[in-house]
Amino acid sequence: MFVVVVFFEAKPAHVADLGMALLAHARVSLEMQAACRQFDVSQDPIDPAGYFLYEVYDDEAAFKAHCDSEWFAHLEARCTPWIAAKKVLTYTLLQGQMTPDAGRG
Repeated sequence: MFVVVVFFEAKPAHVADLGMALLAHARVSLEMQAACRQFDVSQDPIDPAGYFLYEVYDDEAAFKAHCDSEWFAHLEARCTPWIAAKKVLTYTLLQGQMTPDAGRG
């Protein structure tokens, strides 16, 4: 599995706008792309301008297809003016579906 982590900092006037757009994007991504297995949107409780995305795809090709999609292009065009900073990191998932006792023993 291919994991993508994205950190956003919204411009002050667009904190709510960016949050709503990211939530809508997550929903569409999960509905439209079978290889998108998870798409979580989180907001920093101390600094509401900070957003964190956690996305899981079948593989890197599935993520590339996500980035090449029409709805991704729409999100980029709409939201880029609202973003003060953005950082994208990628990982390979070693183990998922952790249980409370995983790794103990």
